[in-house]
Amino acid sequence: MKLPQGRLVRQRVVADPGTPLANALDAELTGYARLESQDALLLDAEGVGVLTFERGVPVVAYHTGTDAAGSAALADIAVAGPYRLELYELDAEVLEDVHAAEELRVPPDGPADRLAGDPTLAERTRKAAPDWRAADAAEDAGAVVAFLEDEAKIERIRERAREEAEQRAAEWDL
Repeated sequence: MKLPQGRLVRQRVVADPGTPLANALDAELTGYARLESQDALLLDAEGVGVLTFERGVPVVAYHTGTDAAGSAALADIAVAGPYRLELYELDAEVLEDVHAAEELRVPPDGPADRLAGDPTLAERTRKAAPDWRAADAAEDAGAVVAFLEDEAKIERIRERAREEAEQRAAEWDL
């Protein structure tokens, strides 16, 4: 997914991805956010999470390191913070083609649920979303089922968690 450089409206480090999601919703931002996790900053993990917005409502998610799109990208973006955040404003016309790609779309409340774990923000986002976006939420349920059936991906997540736990235990001399 290639987006042109928008007008930078905010750049900072945030511990909670819910903060930029709420800011984008409150400002009715049309544009995108780049979220770079501490893993990418400190551990040379590759990739940046990109979320696009239309009038503050998330539309598309993409992870540059894993090439994951849609709800799968949210899983890759949802790593431990803090995050280096950049919010960009962009004309809606520039985002039309990206927003039309169904394989990239996420349900309006998906980022608030999966990245921030904030049911209040998720509800606010659902209410702000246009009616036609309700179909995105229904399709996302299928993506969750597909993820849960992907035993290899679940095992990779477990293995990474084990490795991180062993590394922390060694650091703490446990």
